[in-house]
Amino acid sequence: MSSSSPDHSTTAASVISDHPSPPSRPAPWQSYDDDSDISELIEAEAQHMVAADYLRRCGDGSVDVRARLDAINWILKVQEFYSFHPVTAFLSINYMDRFLSLVSLPRGSSGWAYQLLSVACLSVAAKMEEPQVPLLLDLQLFHPTFVFHPKTLQRMELCLMSILKWTLRSVTPFHYLHYYFTNLPSSSSSSFSRAQLFSAASHLILATNRVIEFLEFPPSAVAAAAVLCSAGYHHPDIPMCFHQRVNHEMVRRCHQLMEEYVVDTCPASTTKATPSQPPPQSPAGVLDVAPCPSCDTPSSAHPQHEPPNKRLRSSAPDIQQP
Repeated sequence: MSSSSPDHSTTAASVISDHPSPPSRPAPWQSYDDDSDISELIEAEAQHMVAADYLRRCGDGSVDVRARLDAINWILKVQEFYSFHPVTAFLSINYMDRFLSLVSLPRGSSGWAYQLLSVACLSVAAKMEEPQVPLLLDLQLFHPTFVFHPKTLQRMELCLMSILKWTLRSVTPFHYLHYYFTNLPSSSSSSFSRAQLFSAASHLILATNRVIEFLEFPPSAVAAAAVLCSAGYHHPDIPMCFHQRVNHEMVRRCHQLMEEYVVDTCPASTTKATPSQPPPQSPAGVLDVAPCPSCDTPSSAHPQHEPPNKRLRSSAPDIQQP
């Protein structure tokens, strides 16, 4: 696959390794815990969201939402398999959606274009967030239809980063968690440990990726809704204890959507024991909610090295911008 950028002889791995990184690598929610940090995040988060017409394009068929969902499910399975940080999976899906909001993938590609994109997005996100990153062939798990050559994936990585204008350190909901939990009323989380609440909120945040409507909400609102759900708040009894610049109406709507289409369909994402219920019927434009990665990841999966019955893609047609 040829990149739309000019001559790039340097591989994505070496470029990313030279990208400035923080002096230490704590969990993402531990890095931001005061008002000025949160203000800067809220100011920057719009730069890391999808293009304004992306939801419309998903609704009118310009974006293959089924292929998108398959790619998300695959990313979450690989994240679970390698025990990547939740922010790595979220970041890779953010890269994918931002790319798809700017670029039209070739039609009739039998799914290879989305598969190629999803592997490249996860690889770049892992290089940004993980201390150890599997080889490109080792990332291609769970019986993929195609196994891509490393050089093809490196070209796709460079194409991805060029389209995203190298803005790879996206603001995510995980950046807000520590600050939000710190500002919850003390009585709201007394039944659960901080680790339980963080885990529940993380599962909820990852599960939102499967429901397209959540792309409307900024990371600050998604994080606030996840914190409220994990702490047991129910609509409309929502305390507005977050940063003054957080859009409370966005938080209310996001919380309501999360309660309706995420909490009850992902048992691993809530600290409270709830009876198993079938996923609800999706409204117009909302994808059917799939189980969380901890519910549907095969326990016997193993890394694969160029399965003999798969086609190795060493080249691909150009991706055109609309």
